[in-house]
Amino acid sequence: MLIGYARTSTLEQAAGFEAQARDLRAQGCERLFEERVSAVAPRPQLEAALAFAREGDTLVVTKLDRLARSVTHMGAIIAALETKGVALRILNLGVDTSTPTGKLMLNVLGGVAQFEREMMLERQREGIAAAKDAGKYKGRKPTARARSEEIKALAAEGLSMGAIATKLGIGKGSVHRALSTGKAAPAAEAQAVATPPTRPAPRPRIRTQAPAEHSSRPR
Repeated sequence: MLIGYARTSTLEQAAGFEAQARDLRAQGCERLFEERVSAVAPRPQLEAALAFAREGDTLVVTKLDRLARSVTHMGAIIAALETKGVALRILNLGVDTSTPTGKLMLNVLGGVAQFEREMMLERQREGIAAAKDAGKYKGRKPTARARSEEIKALAAEGLSMGAIATKLGIGKGSVHRALSTGKAAPAAEAQAVATPPTRPAPRPRIRTQAPAEHSSRPR
């Protein structure tokens, strides 16, 4: 049995979604699983398709990026399909893992994709190192906590928390926390100065009375 899976992101047009469904039906897919989700979002219909497939079935997709979000994700899907005895067919690549050639091609494609990712990360590291040597690397943008002094200065100018958040490109909650933290320390110091230290209450003095002397005169 041929099982089709179609996916588009929430930003793509419906035409691309309909084109996938049309191509899958043209391949003879008897059951279609369709969903509109982003690449990083959970995919309940993909999970349903994997659960529905049985030994001897073939999962069909129009493109590899419609199925997997990364090389690791693709490997997990292929492993799950192989465990159930289900093949994978990718139309635009002409790959069908039900054949030895198809399995080889998919492994090669996965290796190439992994190689490209490692090369991209290496170029990124080299670029950062070169920028540091040239004194042009600024690193991450300062967080809201690191910009607390700037937040306090803008608040002193009379800007509202919403205006400060918009101006600095941070959340309103971050502005509130920065201002609350700034007020808490002076308030504690003022309270410590205003409250005089308390002295312990003096202990009561206990007087001891000398025992009365008995008269030794004869009666």
